[in-house]
Amino acid sequence: MSQNNTDIFERMLAGGIVANSDPQMPEVWEIVAKTIKLSAALNTSADIDEIRDRLSEITGLQIDQSTTIFVPFHTNFGRHTRIGKNVFINHDCSFLDLGGITIEDDVQIGPKVSLITENHPLDPSNRKSLDLKSILIKKNAWIGAGAIILPGITIGENSVVAAGAVVNKDVPDNTIVGGVPAKVIRNID
Repeated sequence: MSQNNTDIFERMLAGGIVANSDPQMPEVWEIVAKTIKLSAALNTSADIDEIRDRLSEITGLQIDQSTTIFVPFHTNFGRHTRIGKNVFINHDCSFLDLGGITIEDDVQIGPKVSLITENHPLDPSNRKSLDLKSILIKKNAWIGAGAIILPGITIGENSVVAAGAVVNKDVPDNTIVGGVPAKVIRNID
């Protein structure tokens, strides 16, 4: 589809290159500016309910009461993050969600985990453009402390990403991965 005929937010979630010069880019920067302000309030929240409420304001969707998020929590956009029920997100996580992040029910995310849906083209003349790919973390997955999940990755149901892993390939269901780059360690019976 033509850039001019499709909403920039739909194109971002569809993935691919979004030019820095896109005429709709100022709409994205408006939300980023609002998110920066809301994040300051989020990260001074004094209890779990307040954190949930403030993150709900950032995402534009109500975070379920069964979900727990610890601050500090960082996001550059927020509107493209979907968080399921009974999710736990530990301290100091960073979600770059322009390309879309979906976290299904019962997921556990350790401290200092980074979910990154954004990249840039290698061509120096186009490097300020965005190359977006969504991240999906399926039900009951566990992401260990300090892990980095790169653009376009799916973490399978019941799978475990070891602490410090850098995940650049999809993780099948019921699998443990670890290392840099992450490799299959074993299956979960």
